[in-house]
Amino acid sequence: MKHLQTFHLIEAVSRAGSIRKAAEDMNITASALNRRIQRFESEFGSQIFERLPRGVRLNPAGELVLQHIRSQISDLTRVQNQVADLSGERRGHISIACSQALLPYFLPAEIARYRTEHPRVSFSVNVRDRAQAEEELSTFASDLALVFEPVHLVDFEVICAIPQPVTVLMSPDHPLARADEIRLRDCLDYPHVLPTTHIAIRHLIEASAHRLSRTTAPIVETDSFEFMRHYVLREKCIGFQIPIGLKDDPARPYVTKEISSKDIPVGNLFLGQLKGRTLPVASARFALRIAAILEERYDV
Repeated sequence: MKHLQTFHLIEAVSRAGSIRKAAEDMNITASALNRRIQRFESEFGSQIFERLPRGVRLNPAGELVLQHIRSQISDLTRVQNQVADLSGERRGHISIACSQALLPYFLPAEIARYRTEHPRVSFSVNVRDRAQAEEELSTFASDLALVFEPVHLVDFEVICAIPQPVTVLMSPDHPLARADEIRLRDCLDYPHVLPTTHIAIRHLIEASAHRLSRTTAPIVETDSFEFMRHYVLREKCIGFQIPIGLKDDPARPYVTKEISSKDIPVGNLFLGQLKGRTLPVASARFALRIAAILEERYDV
C-alpha cells in the first residue's frame, strides 16, 4: 500500500498548490514531502509538477498521473467492497453530488431507508450545480450525480432520466392560486423570485421568456430554494421549483402548480455516473435502487 500513500501525497500537493501547505495538511515536514515527490518523479521518469515562484502546479504529465491515481484509488475501493460482499458484509462509502431540490425530502428518506438495511454504508452528500456535479464525476470526487438538466452530458453515463416540469409556488391567497392553467407570461406579470443564473430552472425560464419576447425582473434572486419556499408566504409573489423538491403534503402552507409545457418544456432529473467507470459495489447498488424508486414514483 506504500504506493497509495505516495498517490495521496501527490493529490494533496495538487490540491494545495504548494508543497509547504500540503505538508501542513498531511502533518509531515515539507522537506520529507518534497523528497517523496522527487523520488516518485525519478522512478516515474518524468517530472509531474512545475516549480513556480509561489508554489507548484501539475504539468500535462502530472494531470495524466493524477487521473490514474484517482482511478486506482476508486478501483481499490471497489475491490474492497467486493471482498466485503464475499463475506456477506455490505459496507462502503457512497458520495453523491446533487441538485439542491434533492436535499429536503427525497435523499434524506432514501439514504435513511438504505442505511436501515446496510448500516455499515456511509454517505457524503454535496450540493453542486449542474456543471460542478459533472466535474466531480470526472475527478472521482463523487460516485453519483443526481442533477436537474446537466450542462454537457459528454462524460455523463445516464442511469435514468426523470421528467420534472417547472412548478410555481405561491401563497394560497395569490391571484394565480385558483387558475386552471399557469402560463409563464402570467407569472412574469406578478412579482417573482428567481434562482440564480447557475441553476438549471433559471436557464429554462429565461430561455422560454426570450421565446415569448418577455424579460424576467425578479424582486429577489437566491440560490436557496428553502428561502424561496418561505419568501412566497411573506410577500404576494411567485417562486419556482421542481416537483421532487416539494413536500407531498396537503397541509403545506403554499400552493403549487405546474407551468404549462406550451411555455416551458419539461426538464429532466438525471441520475448518472462517470462514463466507463466501474462503480464500487455499494454505490452501484444504491444507484440501481434509486433509479427504480424514481421510475416508479414518476411512472417512467
